[in-house]
Amino acid sequence: MQELALKVNGREVALSVPEAASLLHVLRNDLALNGPKYGCGLGQCGACTVWVDGVAARACVIPAHGVAGRAITTLEGLGSREKWHPVQQAFEEAQAAQCGYCLNGMVMQAAALLARDPHPGDERIRAELSGNLCRCGTHVEILAAVQSAAERLAKGEPS
Repeated sequence: MQELALKVNGREVALSVPEAASLLHVLRNDLALNGPKYGCGLGQCGACTVWVDGVAARACVIPAHGVAGRAITTLEGLGSREKWHPVQQAFEEAQAAQCGYCLNGMVMQAAALLARDPHPGDERIRAELSGNLCRCGTHVEILAAVQSAAERLAKGEPS
């Protein structure tokens, strides 16, 4: 076990974790943050997406000790129950989730895209989300949700 200091959702945390622990393992098992999901374990499905210093990253393949001292944002830190992030609100309104497998990754990836490019076209959105697998086939609703979130942000709703 080694000591690890992270800043998770704006809060400083110190833990003792195995050297081989993944960031996903620490987030889910040690910090009880269940937004990021374990999907493929290979960084290919997107279910475990978090932000590391504001950049979307796959937590299942990141060694926890490799992000020591860096800012980690999970789905829980994107918005709050009292005030959802515009992407979270748009996904809920568009009913863009069915089973929930992809939801975390789609929301986190979409919010990262909109932070970089507040006016993406359909092709840009599709390209950005292409690495996130959806088993239910709610792609049409997901695209509508991202477009709606972009419109909300363009109107000045905070992110």
